[in-house]
Amino acid sequence: MNIIVPTLNQIAFLLGFIAIGYIIKKLGLVPKNSAETLSKLENIVFIPALVMGTFIENFTVEKIQTAWKLIVFSFLIAFIAIPLAIITSKIVTKDKYIQNIYTYGLSFSNFGFMGNAVVSSLFPDIFLEYLIFTLPLWTLIYIWGVPQLLITDPNKTQSLKDNLKSFVNPMFIGMVIGIIIGLSNIKLPTFLTSIINVSGQCMSPVAMLLTGMVVAAVPLKKIFSDYKTYIISLIRLLVFPLIFIALAHFIKMPETIYLCALCSLSMPLGLNTIVIPSAYGKDTTVASGITLISHIMSCITIPLIFMFSGL
Repeated sequence: MNIIVPTLNQIAFLLGFIAIGYIIKKLGLVPKNSAETLSKLENIVFIPALVMGTFIENFTVEKIQTAWKLIVFSFLIAFIAIPLAIITSKIVTKDKYIQNIYTYGLSFSNFGFMGNAVVSSLFPDIFLEYLIFTLPLWTLIYIWGVPQLLITDPNKTQSLKDNLKSFVNPMFIGMVIGIIIGLSNIKLPTFLTSIINVSGQCMSPVAMLLTGMVVAAVPLKKIFSDYKTYIISLIRLLVFPLIFIALAHFIKMPETIYLCALCSLSMPLGLNTIVIPSAYGKDTTVASGITLISHIMSCITIPLIFMFSGL
């Protein structure tokens, strides 16, 4: 089945970088504060650049006018998935911080790094539509996901100043700048465009190196023996896509929208649950576990979902 090859390639690429991060940390080849430094670079430079570049390229008047259905359906699916994610997280754990990690992971998959590779390999004709479909997800991530789930402390009462500080973060600012430039159709100098694009491309490799360094500090037995990690991973990889496939039998939608939604929902948990909290000094052990395990499991679940859907 064609889906297996791009999936395995992306997983091998991801695990390869994680292994490098794990080895250099275990061997003491990097400074003790290297993980903290990488996480800050991700939060201040690489992720904002990735988001900015995505919105500059895709959030244009022409694309919105011609693909508004993609955006509407994307928002609708997200508004169904997010409440399910919140309820599920509260059932699985009572720890408020871990609830937030689970909620974020269930709400937003790795639709960027993994999703882009799968769609560009299997459905190149709809790759542009897929990028537009994911714009609402990027928007929700940096309006709600990051400030409310990954930055704020769920165990403390947040003042208005604290909420504003977490809301106005580099990633959100990058999104706003990208929207303004995209809608205004401003032509940036070539060197500036190159800086934004190359910086954005650094996000995934650096995030995977960081994941390996975090995993190196935690006994592997602890990561692989946590049954809740498998529950959350299976819900993300199987339950959510299967719910969508069932609903699609009753809700008529264009094939392009169906493919975009199925691809985004079938991907494993994203890397932001590690990258962003680590920059704020938070524990990323649980996040590392669900990220690592869900990506390994996706080698089997992604082909199964596509096979079950008839694609």
